[in-house]
Amino acid sequence: MLPFQEVKVLDINSEYLGVPIDALMENAGEAAADAIVEEMGTGKSIAVVCGVGNNAGDGFVAARNLMRSNRVTVVLASPPAEIRTEPARRAYERVKHIASSSVGVEYGKYDIVVDALLGTGTLKEVREPYRTIIGRLNSSGAYIVSIDVPSGLHTDISVRPDMTVTFTDVKQGMTPENSGKIIVKDIGIPFEASRYVGPGEFTYYPIRGQESHKGENGKVLIIGGGPFTGAPVLSALAAYRTGVDMVSVAVPDSAFSVVAGYSPNIVTHKLHGEFLTDEDVDHCMRLVSKVDAVLIGPGLGNDPSTLQAVRSFVSRCDLPMVIDADAIPAVGEDVSVLKGKTGVITPHAAEFEALTGEPLPKDHEEREIAVKEAAARLGFTILAKRRIDIISDGINTKLNRTGNAGMSVAGTGDVLAGEVAALLSKRVTPFNAARMAAFLNGTAGDLAFQRLGYSIMATDVIEQIPEVLRRTLRKLS
Repeated sequence: MLPFQEVKVLDINSEYLGVPIDALMENAGEAAADAIVEEMGTGKSIAVVCGVGNNAGDGFVAARNLMRSNRVTVVLASPPAEIRTEPARRAYERVKHIASSSVGVEYGKYDIVVDALLGTGTLKEVREPYRTIIGRLNSSGAYIVSIDVPSGLHTDISVRPDMTVTFTDVKQGMTPENSGKIIVKDIGIPFEASRYVGPGEFTYYPIRGQESHKGENGKVLIIGGGPFTGAPVLSALAAYRTGVDMVSVAVPDSAFSVVAGYSPNIVTHKLHGEFLTDEDVDHCMRLVSKVDAVLIGPGLGNDPSTLQAVRSFVSRCDLPMVIDADAIPAVGEDVSVLKGKTGVITPHAAEFEALTGEPLPKDHEEREIAVKEAAARLGFTILAKRRIDIISDGINTKLNRTGNAGMSVAGTGDVLAGEVAALLSKRVTPFNAARMAAFLNGTAGDLAFQRLGYSIMATDVIEQIPEVLRRTLRKLS
């Protein structure tokens, strides 16, 4: 079954792959009309009741196709000026000559009523005039066909159709009891739209409210540094560019002055000595109480006392975590510390072997299976980094093919980890955070490569993050 929000992901990714929404709308409307004719025959009187979104656009196209062999009226729930999307407006222009207002319509006089009021968009409650129209449809006695989903499904009032023509797959929560006879039609969504991550993944990006204040949009703690000072800084800057409100970095005393002096945006906390040890864990736990997500690993090094401290911290931390770099082999020595925890692990091939005890297979299909099985076993989403990244939570798996060979430069993995942590801090689920971050990082790297070729650095990737967000989030507005 396909969750409602994933429908929007597929639509946007299809457009990204060269199949525009208009084409999908044409295919959907034609498929719905064909299913109605196949089920009910021709020569019928039909009312197609339309809202203001893309579901209405499907209805307009269906009406145009049904007109060939039936008597059709388009019934508008709202004035034409309120139609929200350009594809739906274009579809309306071709049937406006048979359109009328819903006021006073007697739906019982029609042989068939087609429900194209409300689609799979986020809907918490049904408002007027839709509540009244749905009630009148349900009491009309007409044969009702819903397009894609019964309008209002998953709310306190919904259309009760005799048949639903849905697209690509059955939508989550649809049953014969609430949707009538369910017919699934293919409307030409590319296979790659569901297989690979794309801009559609950003339907899960939380847009900050105009009245939001400091801290509401994510606070990240990064535990890293010591032997290497650049890695936690790169993660911190990437987290900021991904849209969080505050990033704190806890580093050993040996790295404190370098990290603190790099950027005034980074809130830097001093730990003990030259590298992370068990005596720092209590301090880190106090910092945890002030943030929403944690990234542990960048630049920590592999001193045995550091690896033990990582395990101790992970076993005590109940926030969503990104486990990256040197922290991965640390938990690989005792994966029981992950029990009951949640988050994302970001291994390359050698780290995957250190985490699981098994090498990452060379064959791609076998790699997918190995990553999915490891994610299910560990209870963590795994973002396995390679030319084609594999993202899996043990149930769902997606691939990322953005990025380029120039990103083999040091630090791009730290950037990715910071992006994942930022999204986790915004209360995005681990799987969604990982798939968004994979696309964000790779696309930012591609933009940097267009400008600089093989001369790119990790900081160049960070500076392209805002442009990727601007482009992808604009598609959602």
